[in-house]
Amino acid sequence: MPDWPKEIRAAIAGLNLEPTREEDVVEELSQHLRDRYDEMLTSGMDADQAYRILRTELQDGRLLKGLANTVARAREPLAAGSSGRKRFFGGMGRDIRYAARQLWHNPGFAAVAILSLTLGVGANTAIFQLLDAVRLRLLPVKSPEQLAMIRITNAANGRTGNFVTNRSDLTNGIWTLLRVQQQGFSSIAAWSPGQRNLSQGGEARNANTLMVSGDFFPMLGLHPVIGRLLSSADDYRGCGTQGAVLSYSFWQREYGGRDAILVSKIALDRQLFQIIGVTPPSFHGVDVGRDFDVAVALCSEPTVTGKNPWSDNPQTWWLAVIGRLKPGWTSERASAQLAGISPGIFAATLPAKYDEINKKDYLHFQLGASRADKGVSSLRGENDPLNILLGLSGLVLLLACANLANLLLARASARQREMALRLTLGASRSRLMRQVLAESLLLAVLGTAAGVGLAQLLSRALISMLGSGQRSIVLDMTIDWRVLGFAAGLAVLTCILFGLTPAISASHTDPGAAMKANGRGATAGRERFLMRRILVVAQVALSLVLLTGALLFARSFRNLLTLDAGFQQDHLLVASFDYSPLQIPLERRVAYKRELTGRMSAIPGVESVAGTFIVPISGSGWDDNIDIPGGPQRQDTQFNSISSGFFQTMRVPMLAGRDFNETDKPDSPRVAMVNETFAKKYFQGANPVNKVFYDSGKPDKTYQIIAVVKDTKYQNLREDFRPIIFVATSQEKEPGEGLTLMIRSSESMESLAATVKRVASDMNPAMILTLTVFKTQVRDDLVGERVMATLTGFFGILAVTLAMVGIYGVISYMVVRRRNEIGVRMALGAARGKILFMILQESIVLLGIGSAIGAGLALAAGSVASTMLFGLKPRDPLTLGASILGLAAIVILASLVPAHRAATVDPMVVLREE
Repeated sequence: MPDWPKEIRAAIAGLNLEPTREEDVVEELSQHLRDRYDEMLTSGMDADQAYRILRTELQDGRLLKGLANTVARAREPLAAGSSGRKRFFGGMGRDIRYAARQLWHNPGFAAVAILSLTLGVGANTAIFQLLDAVRLRLLPVKSPEQLAMIRITNAANGRTGNFVTNRSDLTNGIWTLLRVQQQGFSSIAAWSPGQRNLSQGGEARNANTLMVSGDFFPMLGLHPVIGRLLSSADDYRGCGTQGAVLSYSFWQREYGGRDAILVSKIALDRQLFQIIGVTPPSFHGVDVGRDFDVAVALCSEPTVTGKNPWSDNPQTWWLAVIGRLKPGWTSERASAQLAGISPGIFAATLPAKYDEINKKDYLHFQLGASRADKGVSSLRGENDPLNILLGLSGLVLLLACANLANLLLARASARQREMALRLTLGASRSRLMRQVLAESLLLAVLGTAAGVGLAQLLSRALISMLGSGQRSIVLDMTIDWRVLGFAAGLAVLTCILFGLTPAISASHTDPGAAMKANGRGATAGRERFLMRRILVVAQVALSLVLLTGALLFARSFRNLLTLDAGFQQDHLLVASFDYSPLQIPLERRVAYKRELTGRMSAIPGVESVAGTFIVPISGSGWDDNIDIPGGPQRQDTQFNSISSGFFQTMRVPMLAGRDFNETDKPDSPRVAMVNETFAKKYFQGANPVNKVFYDSGKPDKTYQIIAVVKDTKYQNLREDFRPIIFVATSQEKEPGEGLTLMIRSSESMESLAATVKRVASDMNPAMILTLTVFKTQVRDDLVGERVMATLTGFFGILAVTLAMVGIYGVISYMVVRRRNEIGVRMALGAARGKILFMILQESIVLLGIGSAIGAGLALAAGSVASTMLFGLKPRDPLTLGASILGLAAIVILASLVPAHRAATVDPMVVLREE
């Protein structure tokens, strides 16, 4: 093999290149001559003859002399027996190896390029991976495409009663008739999620429990890891407590994966179940995002629930139903059959306690079927935040590509003389274009590979953020073909986006002009610099969109954090006591509740204690219809049952009237307190104290209003203030076997919780206790807003950083390009301040154009996120103005360094160089 580097150094000695520049040229031309040499040998030429031809071209041509003849001779071997397509794609492996050497010799450029792509691709892949897990993956069961959910399709209004689970689609009465009368399904099954306590006393330890009908596991085609799964033989009325099936993760976590558990029992709400098997590790239920720990037969519900079982109550909605369609049936055909049997089912299950309006709505219900191949999930919705996050991360990727295109254009300018040398030696323009694209492709592959790895960390961190508190989220995050395909698509897209323009620019190099340029290196033409300006404008515009989005979500989150919810959140502990294991007789429950409250009040540091049925901002609720005498009728209103001192404990001002007291007993006239919104809505803002209202349709069930209190939030912080009625716990005729206390204390919550547990244990260790810090509960209610604020903030910072790099690069390049002009201006008397302003003016112009475009894009995109904002409009002028000012400050800051460099140029040095 000829020693081409030595030959090339001798040929270009007269150019007087800098040592580092000469090394780059030698390496580039060596690669070119090696390729030409190999191609000549492949065409059948003798090795010595090929060497003589190339050596003659190198020496006799002297690079510029006889350029046309040299190029013509060099191209002849390439044309022989090869198509244009083969010439373009042939030797790609050599181009990739050469690109790798180029990146190795430019580690700073490679690091910036790969890191930018890693962040952009990683963010996009992480969000897509979550979308894939939530919305695209099929359930890991047998033939999931045959599954369909059965629901009431027109239940927007009229469903009243008790809703006891997050999947409260049907009542037991509807389910019982449905399973007999349906015709489109080979099998159907019902399930009901919930939490059951594993402990026998003391602090509660809950397990996510599924109550399933006997056909649930067989219908899904699941097979146990050990033991067996529940079947129709386990599900019959009056079954009591029979077998329990564990999920694989619960089996591993609680029992260490031991097979010996098949002889063990598990306690759920103090009822013992025999463990009979374990489900496959891939199965987490049909509710995507929610896992289960234990599954028991549906017929166990009356035994576990105890008094007033859900199965026997026609007004208790607690079941979800899924089925496997028969061959030849579709969900549309099944829906038509279900619609036909709906009138009979709802007529047969009509609750006797419904009034005429409820009856009319109930009899109008209609059952239908919908696809369930991907299961069901509360994480899906019309305003899915994951869709918005994917769009924002896509903008970040575009920013990264624009930044890399600018970097590659700068490299193309720096390598322009090198490209000219290669063209003089006979390289085709398509070959040069291919080598630049090879470098872009290598960067894209490396950045995408690193981005996929980063995506695994980001997606799991996002799941952890979404699943705060007691609401854990479980998703299958293994990489499937869709995620790999998405990442591969990003690699190709990014390669095209940031590699095509520099490749075309390199292929359009003018050898004569480049070789005649001065020794400092070739300068870019007007077109190339215009392209770099366009890229910077695009970066500014996209950065403004991302920065505006980040500020909108951050301000929305802050609005919720600082919102006056009507009560003070700090120093409150929620303590829920279940003393049903004590079997306290009905007549002694009031006394026991009073004693328990008294012991908690006596704890050192406790300021006040009060009981409540609904804990504010817990997501729970209780509503009923009321009638106002001479006013609105059948008004759906929120209720809560509280003890005296509740508003003092919550620090809620009482605006008029009195608190509940010892005179409010079960046999005394019913009394109630209402909030401001109730008074405004039903009494036009007049003082409603001493006025009355009725339980809807029951004038004999009258409540007298004794007080008005300040408005407070009820179920969550986002809702508007709603009418709320507070009734006295002391007037309950049949007190329950539980008590929830709000405990306000000046002590730390950790210390208070430990004391509460000790006092409860001293009173009776069999009592079950659940403790929650109220402020933590309120913060958990804002997990979605926190995630959006955090991620959009991250995207905004990343976008601004990329924009800074882009602006700095363009202004620095402009300073180098105009260095001679600046020197002449200063020699003629131009002040340094004027030179500084001249350079900054370029940044300001780019900023102005980019901001105008970005503002339009931000305003157009704002409506997409309108439903996710609180206390803000998507086109908030303050947010947009702050974003523009912040971006302007960052752009000017990025321009100051090169502008200062230009203002300190020594004109004598520049003129000597010229």
